Amino acid sequence: MRKCFLALIALFLALLAGSAAFVYSGVYNVAADDPHWRPVFWLMQETRARSIAVRSADVTPPPLDDPKLVLKGAGQYAAMCVSCHLAPGRTSSELRQGLYPLPPDLTVEKVDPRRAFWVIKHGVKMSAMPAWGATHDDATIWSMVAFLQTLPKLSPEQYRDMVSQAPPDEDMDMAPTPGKPPHHVHSHPH
Repeated sequence: MRKCFLALIALFLALLAGSAAFVYSGVYNVAADDPHWRPVFWLMQETRARSIAVRSADVTPPPLDDPKLVLKGAGQYAAMCVSCHLAPGRTSSELRQGLYPLPPDLTVEKVDPRRAFWVIKHGVKMSAMPAWGATHDDATIWSMVAFLQTLPKLSPEQYRDMVSQAPPDEDMDMAPTPGKPPHHVHSHPH
């Protein structure tokens, strides 16, 4: 039994040393223009999917069909999401082309409201998806989720019309810089 335990410890230490050698060698290219090795890509995708599924399981969406909520979400989406997740009629953007892996095209992909809320609020590490919960309250995040339920059904003209009617972004109270009062940013998505 003792030999087996010592063998397991030796195996663990060998794996640890091999992992450290791999990391410090710099052999793995982290450049966004060089795709991950297939096993790494699979591992990262599965880890992300399972993490989001587990953490969003207890999220309870409010009613998402209120036209005012959807309209507010349209403005938020146009202001913060289009560069990565596109708008109806757009197939790419300058920013999106440089991201790896590509963010989902939300103009064609239906999203689960619970998972969308969690991702928008908390972001995703090492993916360029920010944690909008740092600057936006839950009600505003739910407006974006509500809009995402409508987005795949919109034509480019319907999208532009909806965004042009959206209220201005009143939620961007930026954190104050030490010694300066907080400022309020008003932006309109068109």
